[in-house]
Amino acid sequence: MTTTFIAKLTGAWQKNNSLLCVGLDPDIARLPAQFRTRPDGIAEFCRAIIDATADFACAFKPQIAYFSAIGAESQLESVCAYLRSNYPHLPIILDAKRGDIGATAEQYAREAFVRYRADAVTVNPYMGFDSVEPYLKWKEKGCIVLCRTSNPGGSDLQFLQVSGRPLYQHVADLVANKWNSNGQCSLVVGATFPEEIRQVRQIVGDMPLLVPGIGAQGGDVAATVAAGKTPLGGMMINSSRAILFAESKHGESFDLAAARVAQLTRDEINSCR
Repeated sequence: MTTTFIAKLTGAWQKNNSLLCVGLDPDIARLPAQFRTRPDGIAEFCRAIIDATADFACAFKPQIAYFSAIGAESQLESVCAYLRSNYPHLPIILDAKRGDIGATAEQYAREAFVRYRADAVTVNPYMGFDSVEPYLKWKEKGCIVLCRTSNPGGSDLQFLQVSGRPLYQHVADLVANKWNSNGQCSLVVGATFPEEIRQVRQIVGDMPLLVPGIGAQGGDVAATVAAGKTPLGGMMINSSRAILFAESKHGESFDLAAARVAQLTRDEINSCR
């Protein structure tokens, strides 16, 4: 039988004792010099990061824009294949934030789940249920819906009042109580807003939360964990740039620096559980 996204995530929380999700945002301008001019340089860099950090992670989250912007989709396919072959117990979350309807959404779902064979994909709910439904037809796959994002501009819309409560809480309620037909849904809630994490947790119960915003964005780890943890784990706390481009110490290589920061981050999160 195919392992579902939630089952794989739960297993990874337990196996690696980790709530850390490692984001793969391979900005070509920031890659170590040896990778910038190689035809497969982005994939080589990502594979090295994966090998260095896999023991400390509960998931990996490649951001599609860093690949597609420079025509490197084939390298993203290679990275996903590498993860499936070498770390099959760790979920692959395709960070694409898709948000369209009908046949177009069906094609985006095929892109995520057939082309890249991701375990889950991030989606934008702004166009309503019919923009999310095509992803839910993939019964074993995860659908991670934007709820309360970590960027400052998120408040422009997400705090608008709907029936007496902020829109992000309305989205959380919709996903938890109406849209989660296959039991594989999750929500994005930023670490820069721990009080909102707490409020979302009260609405959605044990539903997993993908939490960006620690590391380079400065979210407070202790407040984040306190607001969103569950007995099994409950969170995928993402760090990307702080790990990928960790500052080397005492001449250590980029991958050893990434491993050190990933382990420190995993351990800091665990100290707050």
